[in-house]
Amino acid sequence: MQPLHILLLIGGYFGILLLISFLTNKGGSNDDFFKAGKQSPWYLVAFGMIGASLSGVTFISVPGAIEANSFSYFQMVLGYTVGYAVIGLILLPLYYRLNLTSIYSYLDGRFGNSSYKTGASFFLLSRIVGASFRLYLVANVLQYLVFDKMNFFGTKGVPFWITVTITILLIWLYTFKSGIKTIVWTDTLQTLFMLIALGVAVYIVSEDLGLSSDTLFGFIADSDLSKMFFFDDWKKGDYFFKQFFSGVFIAIVMTGLDQDMMQKNLTCRNLKDAQKNMFWFTIVLTIVNFIFLALGLLLTVFAEQNGIDAHKDMLFPTVAVDSGLGIGISIFFLLGLVAAAYSSADSALTSLTTSFSIDILDIEKKYDTKGQVKIRKKIHVLMSVALILVIVFFKYIIADDSVILRLFVFAGYTYGPLLGLYAYGLFTKWKVIDKWVPLVAILTPFVGYLISYLCSTYFNFEWGFFILILNGLLTFLGLIAIRTKQN
Repeated sequence: MQPLHILLLIGGYFGILLLISFLTNKGGSNDDFFKAGKQSPWYLVAFGMIGASLSGVTFISVPGAIEANSFSYFQMVLGYTVGYAVIGLILLPLYYRLNLTSIYSYLDGRFGNSSYKTGASFFLLSRIVGASFRLYLVANVLQYLVFDKMNFFGTKGVPFWITVTITILLIWLYTFKSGIKTIVWTDTLQTLFMLIALGVAVYIVSEDLGLSSDTLFGFIADSDLSKMFFFDDWKKGDYFFKQFFSGVFIAIVMTGLDQDMMQKNLTCRNLKDAQKNMFWFTIVLTIVNFIFLALGLLLTVFAEQNGIDAHKDMLFPTVAVDSGLGIGISIFFLLGLVAAAYSSADSALTSLTTSFSIDILDIEKKYDTKGQVKIRKKIHVLMSVALILVIVFFKYIIADDSVILRLFVFAGYTYGPLLGLYAYGLFTKWKVIDKWVPLVAILTPFVGYLISYLCSTYFNFEWGFFILILNGLLTFLGLIAIRTKQN
């Protein structure tokens, strides 16, 4: 496909999102922006959350990681199912009982204002970096496929920062008025496009490899690349129990303790609907992740047989667009990629705006209704600019590792303190010296990194994604150290 054709495709897709935004932007109040008036059908939330959870990272990095890691990622996916059960049975009842807009308000009542601000600040850091990781990946692919091939004022190639700015601007345009109320509907459409793209890619690549529906599963099962469970070396990062339990806690923190993901759940009419959403979301997400792994295997085999020198995050884009498989897979790949990017980034931008407005600025306490809307709109712009700056910064520090691996390792350091705070709050009745909580939370990632470095250097032990649990435990122990004598 020519760059112009790709731009027209993206423009048409964006036009549909703008239309949905127009139809759902009737109110534009803070209640609509933050909670969608608590009128979202649970099945739309569940379906839309699939796209937000997978994002462009899963769309690109999971298939690209098969060559090096086989199906080891599925060990983590199995852990997700346990983590989502914890969310549905423990965290959601808590959030609904307290009628929270921001889930970090819980920390204010449990520990105090310093703990509350600390939890919200760690979310903001985690989500800004996490969302930027995801958008960086998609922007990089679009840069390779489109913008590097275009002329820009007499020179070849549009600068990367312009690509990123346009991407964020498009997201801001359809979310700036009604936020989560619009996103519940746009994410449903975007998840549909992404799943269609996944199915089309599997069909076209398997057909080119001469595989039918009767032989496809046997081909995958017989391949060395489909090895799923690793019990050989407990020191390695892909050891089963490390990845499984990492998956449990990653699901808890990156969904259950994440304002982005929980904000969608809190738009459901009641707790029962929110729990139904989590149940069906878990089942579908597990199946979809397995299909992405299967696609990765097919893409890797196809590239080997056809002499295509593409690996990791560039494997899927190269095969889809430049391998001669036809315009069909190119079109659906691009639709799926853009859908995956927007379904994750739009909710991230909205949740960042929500958390900063409510948790950091306390707009519900300090301003009247008109003032709250005015401040929220300014914060929405500020968060958009922050994402642009961080993504451009990533361009110069990310090397050749798959983005999904970096994302989860980073999450282990930033979500670890949140895990420790909520575990301490939910499973003990002890109080803490609130003013010391920020210090504990800030020191934890540094101590965790030091332990990880020493274990790797002197004992050849890799913490991998398990670093999340270590940081959560360190935070928990730190809170015990600063607990008060009062029960």
